[in-house]
Amino acid sequence: MEKERLSKIMAARGLCSRREADRYIERGLVFVDGEVVSELGTKVSPDARIELADEGRKRQEMQATFLLNKPIGYVSGQAEDGYKDAAGLLTRENRWCEDRSPRKYNPAQLRGIAPAGRLDIDSTGLLVLTQDGRIARRIIGEDSEVDKEYLVRVEGKLSAEGLKLLNHGLELDGKRLKPAQVGWQNEDQLRFILLEGRKRQIRRMCELVGLKVVGLKRIRIGKVVLGNLPPGQWRYLRDDERF
Repeated sequence: MEKERLSKIMAARGLCSRREADRYIERGLVFVDGEVVSELGTKVSPDARIELADEGRKRQEMQATFLLNKPIGYVSGQAEDGYKDAAGLLTRENRWCEDRSPRKYNPAQLRGIAPAGRLDIDSTGLLVLTQDGRIARRIIGEDSEVDKEYLVRVEGKLSAEGLKLLNHGLELDGKRLKPAQVGWQNEDQLRFILLEGRKRQIRRMCELVGLKVVGLKRIRIGKVVLGNLPPGQWRYLRDDERF
């Protein structure tokens, strides 16, 4: 059986991200078949027994995941073109007063924070920002089966055939889209449930069937819902919540 990089196997098993795996390996916090491995690039058997030291598991438990209701005008990733990045809203003052998590805010929780999925500058709603590579992988990894739900206000007329195409039959950039669940929420608003998140996907899908998106809000990722979280405010992902 051909050996593979230890960090790659750890990420594939959902133990952490590859970047996190490298950090744990460097610190001597990874055991392979009972032996410490501390050299980056080490290759091991795909069926090896891999464990994190207690310190590594404690580090994972301390990692923070934020749920933010992103307003219009903020980018989900790095700041660009003079616009602010959504992570800048993760301040003590912006924590939702009804957050039920017992966690105390610490600016160190923003170190290495990254968005788990896109939400473009003109869209609002649930954005997950996390230090935990396991959570990011579950939401946006290649093998992710976590769906995302959106409310989309549109202008234009949608035929029965157009609605059918939105559910199954469109392609973007020469690649067929995965089947979606799309239906009317009310007379001018559609509900989309997607299993993928290509760049500006919903807006581009709507354009292909003659619709213009005038409002887009993500209200759910997997089992985690936006709920009553106010725009521009955040709360912690609770220990009892899973995507």
